[in-house]
Amino acid sequence: MLYHLSEWRIFISSEKIEWRKEEKGFSLRKKPQILTIPEQNYFSIAGEGDPNLPDFQKRVQSLYPVSYAIRMSQKKGWDIPNFKLYTVYPLQGYWGIQDQYLNAPVMKKEHFKYIISIKQPSFVTDEIAKEALERAKPKIDASLFDQIYFEHRPAQLVAQIVHVGSFDTEPESFQKLEQFIDEAGYQRSEKEHTEIYMSDFRRVEEAKRKTILRVAIQEKQ
Repeated sequence: MLYHLSEWRIFISSEKIEWRKEEKGFSLRKKPQILTIPEQNYFSIAGEGDPNLPDFQKRVQSLYPVSYAIRMSQKKGWDIPNFKLYTVYPLQGYWGIQDQYLNAPVMKKEHFKYIISIKQPSFVTDEIAKEALERAKPKIDASLFDQIYFEHRPAQLVAQIVHVGSFDTEPESFQKLEQFIDEAGYQRSEKEHTEIYMSDFRRVEEAKRKTILRVAIQEKQ
């Protein structure tokens, strides 16, 4: 489809990235699986503390304007090389425990540390990411803007399982995943884990929410 803006014609790409179908890391198959996640790009922001508190929500919200700056670029007259249409990737979190609480007798949510991220298509370069941040700056909390960063994560061998329901019942799914990893001849290579939030919290009731739980693994030593 061609749009006329003054004397210019801007071509709106019809090619699409169907990541739900094409990228195996987003599979919602019920059984746990082992797979290699290729190198990927992300906009990320780090934080600490209880994810139920406002600071966490502010950090989550800071990632969407910059992600949508790229997604909606062609409609805003920004011509990104090799652009393909896509749906913005789901939010995900990389979760661990703050160092000072590693030996605490009871784990509490305020002990958490995390990196919240939104994956970006492979055509997003460092230069495109920098431009997207500048375009999104007016929509991002000024106190958080300088904390958002673009990163390239290397390929990684992982095991993952789909958890359905409340975050509070995740230990049950992690137990199944740990058993699967052990029986397959692997072990976790780090204590932290990743959660990929595949359900829209605004529309899906808690009992039906789907979250991919993912851990880095290596062959048993």
